[in-house]
Amino acid sequence: MKTVLDKINETYGDADRQVLLRAYHYAEEMHKNQKRASGEPYFTHPCAVAEILVDLGMDTPSVAAAFLHDVIEDTPATPDDVKKNFGEEILTLVDGVTKLDKIRFQTHEEEDAENFRKIFVAMANDVRVIIIKLADRLHNMRSLNFLSKERQQRIARETLEIFTPLAGRLGISQIKCELEDLCLKYLDPEAYEYLASNIHQRLEERRNFVDFVVAQLQHMLEEENIKGEVFGRPKHFYSIYRKMKNKGLSLDQIYDLTAVRVIVNTTEECYEVLGKIHKQWKPVPGRIKDYIATPKRNMYQSLHTTVVTNFGQYFEIQIRTFEMHKMAEYGIAAHWKYKEQKTGENNFDQRLSWIRDVMDWQGSLNDSKEFVDSLKNDLYSNELLVFTPHGKVISLPLEATPVDFAYAIHSEVGNKCVGAKVNGKIVQLNSTLKTGDVVEILTSSTTKGPSWDWLKFVKSGSARAKIRQFFKKEMKDDNIKTGRSMLEAEAKRRGYNLNDLLTDEAFNKISSKLVFASEDEMMASVGYGAISVNQIIYKLIDYYKKEIPKPVNEIEAEKLKHTPAGSVTVKGMTGLLVRFAHCCNPVPGDPIVGFISRGRGVIVHRRDCPNVSGMDDSRIQPAEWTGQTETGFIAGIKISATDESGVIAFITSEIAQLQLTMTQINGRITKDGKALFDINVKLNKRSDLDLLVNHLKKDKRIIDVYRTSN
Repeated sequence: MKTVLDKINETYGDADRQVLLRAYHYAEEMHKNQKRASGEPYFTHPCAVAEILVDLGMDTPSVAAAFLHDVIEDTPATPDDVKKNFGEEILTLVDGVTKLDKIRFQTHEEEDAENFRKIFVAMANDVRVIIIKLADRLHNMRSLNFLSKERQQRIARETLEIFTPLAGRLGISQIKCELEDLCLKYLDPEAYEYLASNIHQRLEERRNFVDFVVAQLQHMLEEENIKGEVFGRPKHFYSIYRKMKNKGLSLDQIYDLTAVRVIVNTTEECYEVLGKIHKQWKPVPGRIKDYIATPKRNMYQSLHTTVVTNFGQYFEIQIRTFEMHKMAEYGIAAHWKYKEQKTGENNFDQRLSWIRDVMDWQGSLNDSKEFVDSLKNDLYSNELLVFTPHGKVISLPLEATPVDFAYAIHSEVGNKCVGAKVNGKIVQLNSTLKTGDVVEILTSSTTKGPSWDWLKFVKSGSARAKIRQFFKKEMKDDNIKTGRSMLEAEAKRRGYNLNDLLTDEAFNKISSKLVFASEDEMMASVGYGAISVNQIIYKLIDYYKKEIPKPVNEIEAEKLKHTPAGSVTVKGMTGLLVRFAHCCNPVPGDPIVGFISRGRGVIVHRRDCPNVSGMDDSRIQPAEWTGQTETGFIAGIKISATDESGVIAFITSEIAQLQLTMTQINGRITKDGKALFDINVKLNKRSDLDLLVNHLKKDKRIIDVYRTSN
């Protein structure tokens, strides 16, 4: 406890110290009597997180939020309490790292995915959120040995998949390297123990060699009158482990267990030193990397070269300026640690640009797991560096295509893309790019937008999401109509009416799982292909069938006697709440059966309705017409006729003469010249329908007339 307070007193001014001490004591009081899995007071955790941030040089609100980051989640403290005592800025940071414990999730994966999405949304507004979260995860990993093996591996795997790449993307190598080594300790403990003992032994053996190399480099700097520092740094375990795994090497075959670093004042001196080194020792072909001219995506800059001595010993040298070294060690945190020196304001903005890119496309993904999968794809992908015609470097995932490049430039460039040139030659849009390619995108203002087929070959999560976003936003009205039409057609094919299936209750069930804000959004998602027709229809039919209850008993029937219909009896009982199924439109005189639904009364079907055969027999109840009719019924008929003038007039005239009401008519001409009509007619009794059919069949232009099921 004393360590973090001592560091605060040494690092911050009076006003800042007062804020941090208040946060310290408030968190201490809130977490009083709470214990960690290790048996230690819980308050040791926020103190350790705060100390990590002090060492990184973070600002006062960040360190205060570190002390308070668990009070909302684990104590009676509320967001209003934190805001009242510490202000809006600190509350925003605390809320950004607070887990969603009050929301129920179906799986750990879903919960984690939603947490990550929340972190990124908060991080888009204030990147300090993720730095606090990384410090929180680092201390949790340091004390993971007190948890069960299953939880150790789950947390370590999650850390390796999400948090270490995040630390790397933000350039905070101190945290990234320690997290990776801790993950290795729990995911492959045998390998970790082997490396820990054997690397230490080999480093002791190589100490004299490293001292020799450092002395040679220092002498080289002195000869050229260059002021700088030279030192050796052992590579962390995980980087060696990964090299052994990826290249199938044994530890004896890995020569660069130690990287020697040369730190100088200017970029020019970096290249000058590189030239002197290559004059002194022979460089290994293919092992020279210039990250100064082409920085990594996290804006890391350095020169790397592997050389071999006259007696055959390989070793790696990294050359960078003091400014580059600060950014390499502290990454985005250097913005606060060295802010009095106005360090790298442009670098800071560039480091944040990828976060803004993620936020641009994450809104198009309803599914949080899909968001995390896309994020992992971007975080894990190795870099492919290509150039614009003006020489700007664009970083893309391996095997990226010109379409990925177009969307990396700007969403509108991608949406208007009609072709591409690579190194001056026209190529297909699904061509694979290579490092060093010069890419030019051909656009057209008349193009309607991207092709849906592009989703089959783009490699970057941002390009994929931006394509979907176009179809979602720019073509929303068309997508809604298309989606509704697709659902109606599929429902009809299965013998249902979409309006019967898509009740308010059914939509609420679907939206609770698929996160649709409105029915239109669901239709649009089907229309632009984000979700399949069957995913919706299966759920609607399943819910519809569940609404049909088990066999009715006398008590259940009594509960339904609220809205008498007077035209149907079910199991000999009258006065029940009755609804007539739209799939078969029963009319008086049709053989019928009834279903008793919860809160929706009796659903009456024709006995020959195709839906009845697919239902549980125990739910079918005998029903019959009473002869009393207080309401109209809809019947569907199909008419086949010759394509002669006056046919439609004759049909409508016959319906009117019988004093019936036509509610719907659809007609078309077939390839063989016949006219087909689907007509819905409102009538009161079955004899009305029989009379209409007989009247129509008397006309020689009418080929056939028959009753339909829907």
